[in-house]
Amino acid sequence: MNTGKLSRRALIRGASMLAAGAVTAPVLAQDAAAEIKRVVKKGRIHQSVSRWCYRTLSLDQLCEAGATMGLKGIDLLTPNDFPTLKKHGLVCTMTSGGGAVNDKTTREQAIARIRAAIEANAEYGFSNVIAMAGNRNGISDDVGIENAVAALKQVAGFAEEKKVNICIEYLNSKVDHKGYMFDNMAWGVEVCTRVGSPNVKILYDIYHAQIMEGDIIRTIQTHKDLIGHYHTGGNPGRHEIDETQELYYPAIMRAVVETGFTGYVAHEFVPTGDPLTSLAQAVKICDV
Repeated sequence: MNTGKLSRRALIRGASMLAAGAVTAPVLAQDAAAEIKRVVKKGRIHQSVSRWCYRTLSLDQLCEAGATMGLKGIDLLTPNDFPTLKKHGLVCTMTSGGGAVNDKTTREQAIARIRAAIEANAEYGFSNVIAMAGNRNGISDDVGIENAVAALKQVAGFAEEKKVNICIEYLNSKVDHKGYMFDNMAWGVEVCTRVGSPNVKILYDIYHAQIMEGDIIRTIQTHKDLIGHYHTGGNPGRHEIDETQELYYPAIMRAVVETGFTGYVAHEFVPTGDPLTSLAQAVKICDV
């Protein structure tokens, strides 16, 4: 018995038991030989997966399954998780950073968190740190842009020095994030253009963008130089990216490839069935 690998059957059984509170993740790690297979064949899209969508699996389990499938890393982790990634030969494709750069009252805290994340990334050679616009809370979009530009300019030079990208995320304000300011591409484009740094970019979340504006492929083609990272997700529902939803990811991923994009595409959908089956399916769909 090879206890260094997890069987897919064991992971499925373990995930169910975890959900029921019957066992702990370390016990699950002591099961049979791996049945998970490599999914990535072409590799023109560098794929990863968001940690929060797979809470029924330990980080070790997700890393091992992802590495076997051909993922490059895991998204939305903190520096405390970096040693686990390194153990599995993966990278943190997007490190959690600061938020609310549009609000003067929270700006200094956001800047401090972004700087700390950049430092940690530089130590491990990871490339991306997330930043959040913040909610409107009575702040006009024009003022929010000015505040965000002022905040990001304070860390842009540091990011350039450390060779780390700051990616500000586009979210929908219609369904999931009421009041969020960066809910249209024009806002993020204006912020990044005014900051004027090659290391301040947009995290283009396709699920959120579909809800707010659609026109996904044209947007990717038009703003390819400002997009530093992608998230996937099926709409409606933020579930699997298969034929059950309205986005056609093979065409979207081909458009991404054609722009010359060399960053990461992270799967950020909540599986409705077996999580590893859904993940493997998504990886195959995006391996164009």
